[in-house]
Amino acid sequence: MHSMKEALERFKIVRLLVSIYRIRAVRALFPLAIIALVYWEGQHELKQVHLGRTLRELKDVPASSIFQMMGIALLAVAVMSAYDYLIRAHFKLKVSLWSTFRYAWIANTFNNLIGFAGLAGVGLRTLLYKKSGVSSAVLTPAIVFLSPLMITGLSLLSWGNIFGILPAAGLMQEHRWLVFAVWGMALYLPFFVFVQRSALYAKWINRGQGRTPWITVGSSVGASFLEWLFAGITFWSIGHHLLGGVHFVTIFSIYTIAAIAGILSMAPGGIGAFDLIALLGLTQMGYQTDQAMAVLVIYRLFYYLIPWLIGLVLAALEIGLQGRKMLERAAVGLEPSLNLWQKIWRWPGQYTFLSDLGVWALGKLVFASGLILLLSAATPELLYRLEITEKLLSFPIMRLSHHLSVLIGFMLILLSRGISLRIRRAYIWTSLSLLGGALFAFTKGFDYEEAIFLLVVGVILWISRARFYRVSAPVSRQSTARWLALTSVIAVIYYLLGSHVHRGFMKHLPPGIHPEWLQRHSNVAFTAASGLIFSWLLLTMFVTLRPHRDSEELSGPPEMDRLTQFLKKVPGNSLTHMLFLGDKSFYWAQDGQVLLPYSRVRDKLVVLGDPLGAKELINNAISEFRQAADKYGLSVVFYQATPAFLPVYHEQGYHFFKLGEEAMVSLETFTLSGRKNADLRSVNNRFEREGYQFEISQQPHSAVLIKELRSISGEWLGGRTEKGYSLGWFKEAYLQFAPIALLRQASGEVVAFATLVPGYDGGTTLSIDLMRHRKQAPNGTMDYLFIRLMEWAKGQGYQRFNLGNAPLSSVGQNAGALREEKLARLVFKKGGHWYGFSGLRRYKEKFGPEWEPRYLAYPASLQLPILTLDLVRLVSKHPEAEE
Repeated sequence: MHSMKEALERFKIVRLLVSIYRIRAVRALFPLAIIALVYWEGQHELKQVHLGRTLRELKDVPASSIFQMMGIALLAVAVMSAYDYLIRAHFKLKVSLWSTFRYAWIANTFNNLIGFAGLAGVGLRTLLYKKSGVSSAVLTPAIVFLSPLMITGLSLLSWGNIFGILPAAGLMQEHRWLVFAVWGMALYLPFFVFVQRSALYAKWINRGQGRTPWITVGSSVGASFLEWLFAGITFWSIGHHLLGGVHFVTIFSIYTIAAIAGILSMAPGGIGAFDLIALLGLTQMGYQTDQAMAVLVIYRLFYYLIPWLIGLVLAALEIGLQGRKMLERAAVGLEPSLNLWQKIWRWPGQYTFLSDLGVWALGKLVFASGLILLLSAATPELLYRLEITEKLLSFPIMRLSHHLSVLIGFMLILLSRGISLRIRRAYIWTSLSLLGGALFAFTKGFDYEEAIFLLVVGVILWISRARFYRVSAPVSRQSTARWLALTSVIAVIYYLLGSHVHRGFMKHLPPGIHPEWLQRHSNVAFTAASGLIFSWLLLTMFVTLRPHRDSEELSGPPEMDRLTQFLKKVPGNSLTHMLFLGDKSFYWAQDGQVLLPYSRVRDKLVVLGDPLGAKELINNAISEFRQAADKYGLSVVFYQATPAFLPVYHEQGYHFFKLGEEAMVSLETFTLSGRKNADLRSVNNRFEREGYQFEISQQPHSAVLIKELRSISGEWLGGRTEKGYSLGWFKEAYLQFAPIALLRQASGEVVAFATLVPGYDGGTTLSIDLMRHRKQAPNGTMDYLFIRLMEWAKGQGYQRFNLGNAPLSSVGQNAGALREEKLARLVFKKGGHWYGFSGLRRYKEKFGPEWEPRYLAYPASLQLPILTLDLVRLVSKHPEAEE
């Protein structure tokens, strides 16, 4: 019995550990622990690294060697396309050979640099292959097949380490934990082969077509082996040119061990763990730390960064060429004509594919252009180029070009955000900046490589110019603060790099050039600070002095007369009366046949209720409004949407969140008789005995009555601020639009009132808005007011009485509900301290209503928690309090 208890306790501990592992924060500690361990092992070597000497090693590399290393690195990246050709053959994907190579290059270079445990490559492959018409039923097994085979080649090389074919005994003896890492990686290969040949894998992945053939398993391992082999050859080639004649097997062995550490760290590109282990191995061979670091820098540049920049260009061309006009033509069924560039690349199918990846890639290209300009300005030019530039230009022009290059570098970094947001003016200023940057890169030191790169980016921008259609986009304080912090950090790095590096190069400058302004650290700091400050000043000036183009252009001021005439022809809803508050903007769509009333909060336009108009026009009206809002970088959200319009929102690609339920009392069946309504009957009898009087005041209401009601409202608020948007507030002009229900004491004093709201549905529904009473009003006052009000409405021919919304009612009750809805359910049950959610539901239940759900419809691109905070802010903000 005791042993059984111990076993149960151990099982509980195991379950606890599994639960802890599932927590993302704890899972993130594993790669951090690996990197920390590697850093601890290699901290002595890291202290020996001197940035200036490392850069001097890089400057001494001949141009011919650079081209050789670059060619081998690009070939190594191209070899990785074997993965995609493998799944193309195995799953019979109907994709051309050239398209397969492009998709492979984009996915592999993004995956190398960004990583996220392979998710970057998986996501991009899914995006690109779906664009070529590959169905999800075929693509999903292909991606699942591809993901686990990418490290089999490294596992095969690990066996080479174990059996001494790739000797790295010295490195593993000094750092014993690497032995376990190598063995763990080596054991992955037999596990992979076993899974590939299993019956379950044949059933789930091979779609019942039998076990994976041995030739496919061998091809899989072979494709992975080629990737790691050529990556190691790239590493050896760089070491051969920078370190002298190094033995291939020795360098390749170090590379294999470092790659295993990088995979275990799960960091993008193995950064940190790979570099430190490689540094330890190279220094153990007797090379200087600065020389070893130069090898790592070149390897990262040639194998990761430059191929990724090429991948950015391909991604921008692959998905970023389609313009908004082409998308509009495709939407109405017109086939876009192809220009010469498109015919050469033969991508006619891409122009109907909606994606932001192309523009995102363009933004990152512009960002990279800014960094390249700053890096070029922070490091000295080659000596022979300085001599050429000095002969062609005067030194003051070279110095001015240097300062302007820094300024334009910061400008490009800031403008990259506008490029990602597709802002037209950002495209114009970026194009000019790229042209100016190319010119000044040339005049400051004959840097034709940077100039060519900037011009290529400019050409790609020009090709994709139709993508930049937005007039403006909202800029938040948080976003501004983040970009200010980022550019400030870049400026500090520029200062540290520039001030540290130039000192080692001053003695090698040609005679006749006396760059005292480079020798002084304060001048490097001045260049960094002035570039940062002037770039922000220029950007602020562009934003401030540009023509006023705000989202207010979407609509004019609310026209109450037009709204009144519109509601005589078009049915409204229970929220339509809120439009007479004057705090909403009106968007008239479909030539004025559909009305979308909205308010703005940050980068969102929140429509109150469903659009008003003929139902057959609603879908096109929403598309029209979303397209107009998108010009300003705004998203359209529908607050308190009804079930009748959910199919329309679903067709628009919206997601839904249940906000609560609305209480609708059927006046035909409403009665005070029966045992269930005994409490209401008791309240009614008590107030009648005490002489309370019910009255309906028709508009226009007298100034005396308004003054008395204002006193009641102020007493009921008790100093609290009124809310807005979907809730009415005490506003005399608003109160004059509808009747008011009054409850008077026997003495004639008003103790409670409720403003009435017509349903704008032909006299079928009557609603209430403001409900307020004096503090000394007896218990049951509002019950009696509602009883008499519903009896009066029934006598007036109304069929339904709307008691209003019960927020979060019946939300998240089912086990399969969304996580956010389950959290809302918890707030509904436990949130009585802040708001009587459950109490409000119970109060309205006594009148026997039917409950109708209300929803929040929002684009999939928005995050629900942030949207919820924005909606709380919108409702809690009283518009007139800001006036």
